[in-house]
Amino acid sequence: MPVKEVGITVTEHLLREQRETPYATGAFTQLLNELIVAAKIIHREVSKAGLVDILGSTGSRNVYGEQVQKLDDFANHTIIRRVMHTGHVCAIASEEDADIVEVPQEYPRGPYILLIDPLDGSSNIDVNASIGTIFSIHRRLKDDGPVTLDEVLRKGSEQVAAGYFIYGSSTMLVYSTGKGVNGFTLNPGLGEFLLSHPNITMPERGKIYSVNEGNYAYWDEPVRRYVDYLKTPDPETSRPYTSRYIGTLVGDFHRNLLKGGIFMYPADRKDPKKPRGKLRLLFEAAPLAFIAEQAGGTASDGSRRILDLEPETLHDRVPLFIGSKDDVVTAEKFLSGEL
Repeated sequence: MPVKEVGITVTEHLLREQRETPYATGAFTQLLNELIVAAKIIHREVSKAGLVDILGSTGSRNVYGEQVQKLDDFANHTIIRRVMHTGHVCAIASEEDADIVEVPQEYPRGPYILLIDPLDGSSNIDVNASIGTIFSIHRRLKDDGPVTLDEVLRKGSEQVAAGYFIYGSSTMLVYSTGKGVNGFTLNPGLGEFLLSHPNITMPERGKIYSVNEGNYAYWDEPVRRYVDYLKTPDPETSRPYTSRYIGTLVGDFHRNLLKGGIFMYPADRKDPKKPRGKLRLLFEAAPLAFIAEQAGGTASDGSRRILDLEPETLHDRVPLFIGSKDDVVTAEKFLSGEL
């Protein structure tokens, strides 16, 4: 892809893409703009979290039985409020809600279905580590009528766009519409996201691995052998790899997207209620897999392409191996017994 003009606003970038897309109505551009406004509001609250009463748990639990953090709840409601009645979506599915939230028939409804992880990395909120918002956008399958669950339970390859906001030392938006990946950094003085990382390309092989090694004893033997392999010195294959693990999917993925490497959250035996690991297919794995592939990387559950998986329920979990293509392929070979 041609190099994009660094420094243009995300709105300018979206409008340029819209002009290059035949039959574009502008609904998608307006939906992205609403997500951007929501992210600015979340950024504002995150940046002053230690100064206001928004840290800690709400005292309730989400659909997974996990403690809901106050910022989780704030982010979820902020995004839903911003996009629900804009006329650009017909339904929203959130990691925090048990069921899809359909736009009432009396309100204007649009052609898109939005899936969100409102605040990835909730466990890091109280310690001021990087957190993020992940989003996925599908075009609905029907022209009208109630939104059915089968319209949401779609393969990741059917996404029309996916991306994330990361709230860290700076706030960034990274997204793709299937035409490569671009990153935008929020300029607080202007209140605008400016193009800072055009045409992001993930190195074919990295030198970083990201995994929670505290779960080592609960992994299957092939996963343990692969991690041991990454730590074994061998100059010819640039080993050992460096271990970097933030514990926030967005944060670990973002670093590896730019520098190369592999993020892993394999299945484990630690919690019998989570035999396929912790991460959610629709809200976490599929959107980031879309980004990874558009940047030249790949994503797998250990044997299958993440974007080919068909979810059975809204909150399906999946093992995830994502990052530089050569690293993920090597991981698959270990898991299959080839290595």
